[in-house]
Amino acid sequence: MDFTDVSLTALRVFRAVAEQGTFTAAAATLGYTQSAVSRQMAAIERAAGSELLERRRDGVRLTAAGRVVLRRATIVLDEIEATARELSGLPGQAGTVRLGWFPSAGAVLLPRALTSLRASDPGLYVAGREGSTPALVRALRAGSLDLALLASAPPFRPPDTESPPLALQTLTERALCLAVPAVHPLARGDFVDVADLRGQRWIAGSSSGEDRLMGVWPGLDERPEIAHTARDWLAKLHLVAAGFGLTTVPATLAAAAPPGVRILPVRGGPQEQRRLLLARLPQPPNEAVVRVAAALRAAALDTGTR
Repeated sequence: MDFTDVSLTALRVFRAVAEQGTFTAAAATLGYTQSAVSRQMAAIERAAGSELLERRRDGVRLTAAGRVVLRRATIVLDEIEATARELSGLPGQAGTVRLGWFPSAGAVLLPRALTSLRASDPGLYVAGREGSTPALVRALRAGSLDLALLASAPPFRPPDTESPPLALQTLTERALCLAVPAVHPLARGDFVDVADLRGQRWIAGSSSGEDRLMGVWPGLDERPEIAHTARDWLAKLHLVAAGFGLTTVPATLAAAAPPGVRILPVRGGPQEQRRLLLARLPQPPNEAVVRVAAALRAAALDTGTR
């Protein structure tokens, strides 16, 4: 095996494939064509002298050799990125925490945590990115994230089955709420009765894998009428504001709802809970990670009381 001619591009492509789980998703993340991703993967596997990925019908999984190469590739890429930050006048690696979050966490909780850190730890640099919970878990396993905010819905299970298990902490567990147009008849009260959800039109998120249809109240005893589907939570809320349907939201999004939307609890049936989890690899965290985790816990507590 000979890694002397392996490019940084190939290392970045390999890490993206490991994080995203498919060549297609990695290509979209990097802005490359799928054929370019395949060429880079072929080059790095030639250099390794063995297969680094197990190709499966549902995507790819790292082989034992792939885990070794990914661990070393992550070290190299992190050093390159830390060097670029130092040269641009930003704090070095010792004060950097790589944080991932699922989309709605970036609306309220994350800005509060980062604002608090800017005041208490101005020398600490948080490099963040948004992603789905499965993609964030893969990034944690790949070593390209230090912490991740994950969403969890019933039935509550560990976010993956890899070993060793991730270190998980529940930051909040709150009932799911409903976003209703302010002019809708259901918006007149302080809550919505679950029986009144029959026959409503819904703004849903696209579902994948084992995810249920997000945006529709769970457990409805009818086939829901989906008026629109949107991946972005803000787009869904603006469609609600315009009167095109209802959608479910975590309670923490109430503070970010646009004008024309009421966020209401639902009563008359089982309460549908949502957990906000803070995840990391099980080894002891450094001081910078500890400080960021503390700020996220405080922001979650503060958000839960408003």
